[in-house]
Amino acid sequence: MIHKTAIIDKNAIIEENVKIGPYTVIGQDTIIRSGTKIYGQSFIECADIGSNCKIFSFSSIGGYPQDLKYCGEKTKVIVGSNTIIRECVTLNRGTIASGNTIIGKNCMIMSCAHIAHDCVVGNEVIVGYSTGLAGHVKIGDCAVLSASIGIHQFCKIGKFVMLGAGSMVSMDIIPYVTAYGDRAILAGLNVVGLRRRKVEFYEIENIKEAYRILFMSKLTLNNAITQLENSVSPYVRDIVAFIRNSKRGIARPRNIRCK
Repeated sequence: MIHKTAIIDKNAIIEENVKIGPYTVIGQDTIIRSGTKIYGQSFIECADIGSNCKIFSFSSIGGYPQDLKYCGEKTKVIVGSNTIIRECVTLNRGTIASGNTIIGKNCMIMSCAHIAHDCVVGNEVIVGYSTGLAGHVKIGDCAVLSASIGIHQFCKIGKFVMLGAGSMVSMDIIPYVTAYGDRAILAGLNVVGLRRRKVEFYEIENIKEAYRILFMSKLTLNNAITQLENSVSPYVRDIVAFIRNSKRGIARPRNIRCK
């Protein structure tokens, strides 16, 4: 059902079983896929919205990126299926740098969150109230970002990370850990999250050992990751690959000297 007061661009594609509330604007270059519900007074353009999503009132999706280099190039926001976008969320479209801002499947983006241009958010991610992601940030699958977090542009957050409320993140956060603070530091492993995701006990022990070698041994970081890179554990290999590919450097626990 489409409310009679909704304004829909003639070139927008609205699939079957879509509900659009009053005073919503659906602009150019937009696809709304089957089963999605859009509450009143939302604004969507230059977006591909997956099936069975819920987009609550006053959200703005696909607006111009807040980047002075943007020159009107055709870019999009892509939102995966079954994702929930709560009130007053802003998702900016990409720039020529990558073309798209991407939100995965089964995510929840809570009220007043902001996801800037060219971000890539994985599947089953939770972004808390008033949390902001600057441009080009990447968030791994199943990460949980609590309320009022700020993430510096080009930072990467690994899989299964739990970030504490109010954290200011300026360096990359490796997978499977908890972190908090200004500037964010590691607080240990996200054991609760790993157990909830039914990661095997022996794999959790492998991750613990990798954490110990990286941050609690007397090895330099390079020597530690060299020791770990032949691990048979895919979880440990994820950590090693993440560190190898880090451009901003990784956050570490408190009182760990950089080596």
